[in-house]
Amino acid sequence: MKILVVEDDLTLSAGLCFELDTGGYLTVAAYNCQKARILLKEQVFDLVLLDVNLPDGSGFDLCREIKEQDEDLPVLFLTANDLDEDVISGFELGADDYITKPFNTKVLLKRMEVALRRKRHLEHPDAEEKDRDLWRDEKDGFLMIDFGALTVSAGGEKTAVTPNEYKLLRALTGHAGNVVTRQFLLESLWDSEGNFIDDHTLTVTMNRLRSKIEDQDHSYIQTVRGMGYIWTGGKGGNG
Repeated sequence: MKILVVEDDLTLSAGLCFELDTGGYLTVAAYNCQKARILLKEQVFDLVLLDVNLPDGSGFDLCREIKEQDEDLPVLFLTANDLDEDVISGFELGADDYITKPFNTKVLLKRMEVALRRKRHLEHPDAEEKDRDLWRDEKDGFLMIDFGALTVSAGGEKTAVTPNEYKLLRALTGHAGNVVTRQFLLESLWDSEGNFIDDHTLTVTMNRLRSKIEDQDHSYIQTVRGMGYIWTGGKGGNG
């Protein structure tokens, strides 16, 4: 997923891009409206994070232009403008969300996920419904994951997965080919009461998951030492 970050505060922009890149996104930074317009013409983005107060114009005006070109491209405002009329203006222009500074990065990531999920549903309503429930190894069919039933089938042997194993599979397959950091996975493994899962539990859960889906001839999860993991099995297909 490619994200355009339009933010003139260089420190905030760099930090935000780092967090998003670490979380498996690909970010491109623009520090003013002019650069953002050029990038939007040259590249295809999945979501735009947009400040309101920019050196050469208003983020509100830029949002209007973006929505006129592609009304389905999610735009999330990140701004210090917290007046009610500003928030209302943002939504009236078609923004998918309006987040005021300072903000919690974990909350931002969740709101981005919601906006991106909505975009996928608009583009492929039927395919998304299927993808949500089933993942199939397109190479030789060794592995099949039924997210709806919380089961995996490896080499014809079906076994149940725990809620935390399910969350790991969702996070890894959802960022196939990209590094998913241990920190991101730890945050994904909150229990229902919001309690953090510790690093040791993550390791144990990952090892248990691997024992269910891999054998000596089939490997889907690659460990990136000091960083996290990569799902190397690709995005799979519908079964």
